[in-house]
Amino acid sequence: MNTPQISDSELELMKIVWSAGGTALYAQIMEALAEAGRNWQKNTVITLLSRLTDKGFLTVRKLGRRNEYAAAVSEAEYQAAQTQVLVNKLYAGSAKGLVAALIQQEAISPGDYEELKRFWENGGGEA
Repeated sequence: MNTPQISDSELELMKIVWSAGGTALYAQIMEALAEAGRNWQKNTVITLLSRLTDKGFLTVRKLGRRNEYAAAVSEAEYQAAQTQVLVNKLYAGSAKGLVAALIQQEAISPGDYEELKRFWENGGGEA
């Protein structure tokens, strides 16, 4: 998957849409931003939403005078693509290098390791 890069601000908006079940009205997005303590200007949010639409991350549909934004890329798809970018950029395509770094930094606990091992043994199914 060749997913374009998005800014941290754009990602914040995508997380709002994803957490709303994949669709959100403009007003819901603004409300979520306010709840998170983000007092972004209307024009800023509209510009970011427009960029996300242009990049293929969102689709927009008019509901009367309101805009409903829908995720065109799932959170899991985005995470997978960004993980591959990270592995390629920092670990020369070696996922083993990434996992080794996480273990060395103790970012993966022994319990996490056992859960991942069961996940692997089950062919990527439930751990």
